[in-house]
Amino acid sequence: MSTRSPGSDLPVRTIDRVLASMSLGLLALSVLSFFAILIGSASQADFSTGLWPAIGIIVYVAPILAFAMLLTVLIMTFVRRARANRGE
Repeated sequence: MSTRSPGSDLPVRTIDRVLASMSLGLLALSVLSFFAILIGSASQADFSTGLWPAIGIIVYVAPILAFAMLLTVLIMTFVRRARANRGE
């Protein structure tokens, strides 16, 4: 088994940071939208007008997109590490 020095880790690329940040932002937006719907339900809001339909879609779509982004970052990291270990 080989041991690597701590400085030989692969650097984090900008695209990885951007995708991870966007994923976290989408999850936060989804949670905020969920709480907005809870508050709107408690205040008897009309969910068929205004921004409510968009907020309802965000609750369903944002977690899926966030998961896809995190999966993309994970796959890109595995591929990059495999290439680095092979010496490519």
